[in-house]
Amino acid sequence: MLRLAQPLPTLPAGPALLLSVLSVQGGAAIAKGVFPVVGAIGTTGLRIGLSALLLCLVFRPSLRQLTPEQWRAVLPYGMVLGSMNLLFYLALARIPLGLAVTLEFVGPLLLAVVGSRRALDVVWVALAGAGVAMITPWSGQGTDGVGMLVALLAGACWAGYVVLGSRVSQVLPSGTGVAVGMGIATLTALPFVGLSGDWDHLTSGLVLAGAALAVLSSAVPFTLELVALRSLPLRTFSVLLSLEPAVAALCGTLFLHEVLSVGQWTAVVLVAVASGATAWTAPGVRIDSPAP
Repeated sequence: MLRLAQPLPTLPAGPALLLSVLSVQGGAAIAKGVFPVVGAIGTTGLRIGLSALLLCLVFRPSLRQLTPEQWRAVLPYGMVLGSMNLLFYLALARIPLGLAVTLEFVGPLLLAVVGSRRALDVVWVALAGAGVAMITPWSGQGTDGVGMLVALLAGACWAGYVVLGSRVSQVLPSGTGVAVGMGIATLTALPFVGLSGDWDHLTSGLVLAGAALAVLSSAVPFTLELVALRSLPLRTFSVLLSLEPAVAALCGTLFLHEVLSVGQWTAVVLVAVASGATAWTAPGVRIDSPAP
């Protein structure tokens, strides 16, 4: 594995994590801006493909040295990672960024409380459910129902990603696991990219945009989260990550001119509060940072 010549930045933990969240959601805003040119599926392929290349250059994983047990762990992890990215970008093509992230957050939130017998956790799930209900197009108008469903499926993949990622972390070094997993995610997405034809008119400018996405959505957040984790308790880390839906909504407003209604903003806040409260009141439970 290559070693960085410079140590990790000396930013305070809180600002480092908030910058990580801003980087991820800023990257998502850039991705949505590329959709009209190369499509949601094509953008997914660009982003995760270049992320995989970047991670492999940094961590230099040796595939021949992986054991059968390690392959059994990393293969489903990478496939779920690729599926999560595809579904999230497909949802993003139909609904605002803030709502897509809010709905995706429901997956790890439910995972965090699954099996819990505490009444308080039921309150948090009900709070998140109320938020989702507020943006559900019961009348067939308003928020795109298909987009919402796809975002919820991305959230289910996120929950699977957390479970499978935990298993990978037990059998592989983190850098190797992420690099190999992202490579498998790329292979998972490529058949859909080929069928979509989104890369038929790929240009050098679009490749550069994909490289920017890879840096903003992978390299920068990964580094800043390591900075934050050096001094932040996991519970505090998880609570701060719960700001992602609100940050995503703000990025959508600022960069994509997506204006949410009062009800939609309320839904964002309810899900963010439910996620943060779950993390704060359940020591040892962590809502991991998303890959998208």
